[in-house]
Amino acid sequence: MSQRPSYSQESPFKIHGGCGLVGICDESGTLMSGEVAIQAMAVQHDRGNGLGGGFAGYGIYPEFPDHFAFHMMYHDLKAKEETDAYFDRYFLVDLAEPMPTRPVKGITDAPHLWRYFLKPDPHKIADAEMSPEDYVVHAVMTINSSIDGAFVASSGKNMGAFKGVGYPEEIGHYYRLEEYEGHTWTGHNRFPTNTPGWWGGAHPFALLDWTIVHNGEISSYGINSRYLEQFGYKCTLGTDTEVAAYLFDLMLRRHKLPLTLACKALAAPLWADIDRMPEAEKALMTSLRAVYGPGMLNGPFAIVLGFNGGMVALNDRIKLRPLVAARKGTLLVVASEESAIRAIVPDPDSVWAPKAGEPVIARVEGMDWPIHGDLHLSPSEISCAVTGVEDTCDTVEVS
Repeated sequence: MSQRPSYSQESPFKIHGGCGLVGICDESGTLMSGEVAIQAMAVQHDRGNGLGGGFAGYGIYPEFPDHFAFHMMYHDLKAKEETDAYFDRYFLVDLAEPMPTRPVKGITDAPHLWRYFLKPDPHKIADAEMSPEDYVVHAVMTINSSIDGAFVASSGKNMGAFKGVGYPEEIGHYYRLEEYEGHTWTGHNRFPTNTPGWWGGAHPFALLDWTIVHNGEISSYGINSRYLEQFGYKCTLGTDTEVAAYLFDLMLRRHKLPLTLACKALAAPLWADIDRMPEAEKALMTSLRAVYGPGMLNGPFAIVLGFNGGMVALNDRIKLRPLVAARKGTLLVVASEESAIRAIVPDPDSVWAPKAGEPVIARVEGMDWPIHGDLHLSPSEISCAVTGVEDTCDTVEVS
């Protein structure tokens, strides 16, 4: 198994309420400089300790819209050589180059950072009998678990994750994010609690187009990771947040659950609340908890899921971590602090605190919605989605 290099040390003391996040989406599709996300995260400087910061941007590679963009971290050149050989064997690489960076005070001991724009080899993917997305997921799991010192930071289309050890404003300037433009940005400031601060362990965590930034502690990591292993996912990055990215991929892309139901599975209502629901909703939530019990996220969390087409922010079912949302025209912003929002939107049309377990969803106009509609499914339809036996199910119309 690939070993994590020790780029930094674990925090000598712990502030469990630390970490800060932001999500910014212009639902009109208007592109924004990455500097906007840097500004929002700089306000939340004191929510971190310099052991982790990062960003994800969507719509940033319009010149390669149909290529999978692999952002790679290498501990040494041997890891790069092995990964290059893997890519040459299984993919068609149209461009491979070092990540554009600049020297920034406070950023030290960086790994070798490269990006690749590639497509699956059509002959290999035909032999594997996989979809392009499953083929890429398999490649990510193989590289992260089998090539010592190589780690995939992101692997989606027309998007990328930029992360490392440092404060987020340092990381943003290090990666020259002001030179990128995207319709959606997420950012994170990390205060490592139970895991060391290292480049691969910084947020966002990404798989395909999905990226997760997270404030909190997922105490169900053990059962979540064992559950994911049944579906071929390998949790190798040594931090709890990794499971959230894989669970969304499993539920949304593979099981085709509507977004609102996936959020209910991850931040499931308490049994006492389910008992007081109307019978139809009670049956639905009972079935959802029965099917996805091992995938439920326990512990305090506020997360933002980014994807091509929008983003969703979600609190745990008791709201043990802060999350604030605001709108200004077509712009939706979520953050750990209202001050971060007002740093980039001084006069929002509305500001509110989302309720526990209730998702805040942004959808980019004119883009294909990569997620199935948001209407509720019946218990039998949930089982259908999980088993994939579509011909035994009634047709479900979704918005």
